[in-house]
Amino acid sequence: MYRFLLTKRWLGYLALTAFFATVCVSLGMWQMERRNEVVANITRINSNYSADPVELSQARPWLESFDRNREWTPIKLTGEYLTEDQRVVRNRPSNGQPGYEVVVPFRLTTGEIVIIDRGWLPIGERESGRPDVVPQPASGQITLLGRLRSSEPVLQRGAPEGQIASINLPAYEQELGYPIFTGSYLQMAEEQPAATQNPEPFAKPSVNEGANLSYSMQWYAFGVLFFVGFGYIARQQARINREDAELDILGGPDSAAGPGGPDDDADLGHSPAARAAAAARRTAQRRHHRPGSKPTSEDEEDALLDAQGYTSGTSVVQPERRRNSNVT
Repeated sequence: MYRFLLTKRWLGYLALTAFFATVCVSLGMWQMERRNEVVANITRINSNYSADPVELSQARPWLESFDRNREWTPIKLTGEYLTEDQRVVRNRPSNGQPGYEVVVPFRLTTGEIVIIDRGWLPIGERESGRPDVVPQPASGQITLLGRLRSSEPVLQRGAPEGQIASINLPAYEQELGYPIFTGSYLQMAEEQPAATQNPEPFAKPSVNEGANLSYSMQWYAFGVLFFVGFGYIARQQARINREDAELDILGGPDSAAGPGGPDDDADLGHSPAARAAAAARRTAQRRHHRPGSKPTSEDEEDALLDAQGYTSGTSVVQPERRRNSNVT
């Protein structure tokens, strides 16, 4: 009954189903990879964010070359700010609000220089493209606690004087004209003594996984549903084929004998009225024997009159006229 699945048409349907299912599975795997990245970042945050501070001697390799596993690790440094080389970083939203961040070179007691991101500033109201006020850090020797972050990619866009498009440390180093640590920078957490006014401090990064897992499961489900739909359509086609085969056996036009077949035509004669009556009976028999259909009262009445006319040899009444007559 399912041999039709081996035809070119149905093999094409199957190939198309497999293609769309593969696309859905690929999208599901992509969403799962994104979730794995988010989970790994959450694990780093939970492990490193509130860890004990690390001294410069241990953190120096991470400042020279960023170590992803050490991201958000607190590092304790002592030195002074080089406020004359302070820069404002453009297009840094926070809590859905546009704004800026402030980065300042920090010269350690060893003479090495690390970049400190001191916090966030809202967009200005007095002058477009600039914050209204850029707070200055405290002068003199500062003891600072900052969390490790990676150097950012270069953005192919310019910035006004005193601003940079991203915290790309090699590009910042070229602009400054003296060597700095180019692997990582620090987001300021605390400083002593504190400045009179500081930018808004950074909030703890989110540890919410998001909806990647549910999206992945939805894509996998869509992939399965393509095959479920293919199976349903194939089953419907097999049912139709089975019903057609049953109708051909019960009373098809090419049947050699049986109710409604050519033998009935021979018994009733070859007149046009007789052949029309036989055709009407075959149509009624097809309707009566179609699986899942229920004959109406008119169908039963027609079948009874057909049987009476056939056995008595009387002329056959046309179905349209019988339905308009009062038969008791």
